[in-house]
Amino acid sequence: MPHIVFEKKDLITTPSNIDAIEFKFIAKSYNFTQKERKTEYRIALENQGKEFMLALKPKDHNFMIKADKVTRLSPVTLIKNALNAYVKLNDSKILFSNTNNLKVKEELKNEYLKDINFFVNDFNTDKEIQIEIGFGSGRHLLHQAKMNPNVQFIGLEIHFPSIEQLLKHIEFEGITNILIVNYDARLFMEFIESNKVGKVFVHFPVPWDKKPHRRIYSNEFVNEALRVLKVGGTLELRTDSRKYFDYCTELLTNLPKGRITIDINKDLAVSSKYEDRWKKMGKNIYDVVLESQNEDENINLNYDFSFDFKIDFSNTLKTIPTKSIIEKNYFIHVEELYTLENIENSGLIKVTMGNFDRPVTKYLLVKDGTISYYQGNPLPTSSNISAHKKLKEILSI
Repeated sequence: MPHIVFEKKDLITTPSNIDAIEFKFIAKSYNFTQKERKTEYRIALENQGKEFMLALKPKDHNFMIKADKVTRLSPVTLIKNALNAYVKLNDSKILFSNTNNLKVKEELKNEYLKDINFFVNDFNTDKEIQIEIGFGSGRHLLHQAKMNPNVQFIGLEIHFPSIEQLLKHIEFEGITNILIVNYDARLFMEFIESNKVGKVFVHFPVPWDKKPHRRIYSNEFVNEALRVLKVGGTLELRTDSRKYFDYCTELLTNLPKGRITIDINKDLAVSSKYEDRWKKMGKNIYDVVLESQNEDENINLNYDFSFDFKIDFSNTLKTIPTKSIIEKNYFIHVEELYTLENIENSGLIKVTMGNFDRPVTKYLLVKDGTISYYQGNPLPTSSNISAHKKLKEILSI
């Protein structure tokens, strides 16, 4: 990532402007854990309408400035320009910089590749939805989309080369009923309306025999799948792993209610190259299909993440818990505290919170005692909502 090392000087004064970049405030780290740490700074700015922060820290007897990991954004050009602008405004001698010769891969943009916020704020369709989790090469997803043009397909994948490959096929074959999202499937279901989905495909998931907590299938995942499935809709597992088959079968047969169908070596109209290879090796392929039989209530994603009270930040510095708060379905860990330079009763609270599998790290910005999330609210997952309620409880003491 781009960074600059420059001779140590006094910090710039804020607010300041240079080259159409506005530096808004500077926050200084507060050693609330009483551990040996060097003083660091966070510099808040706005560049081309986007707010983010830079991290300034000691480097030997000098300073190094780079993007703050929490608020980092795309394109990286915004960050490079901000780094250069700060050093220019500070009138500092540059000792090292990679901002001019750093090659940055362009952000992939495609009308069928959607950010998770699209499904939270903008997604709406009258069509039946079908979801494939971990589509790999995309062969099965493409086949289903071509055979069912009136269905809206959503493909989830965390392996970006697979996403790029599928997008090329979508464009080449002129397919218009697939949306792709690079997101954890264990959390994605929370952003889909109840009783809206016809099928959820989970074909050949990683078995995670040594790390079972990372498996897609869990009680929580199955319950969310049943919520989004319409009556008669199905959750369909296909796997070559006998251990995974046994694990999922036990999980599903312990449901209070449901209909399960099991097949061995069932032939589908399309199969992946890996499945073809496994069949040649004589491996069994197991199918476990769970059918939804109930209609569920809808969920509300319009949760209010505001803080309806003010705090005395100087008191918060002394009383905020330094150890992680771990509950059944969520956790909170205060990473660091920062005081805003030259602004009373103001600072930053860096907190990691939410789901154990997909935690989010955010800054709480406190200005004159008023609290808000910097760079927007967390996604309205059940774990984030629970963590937010706990934060309100902690900060209001």
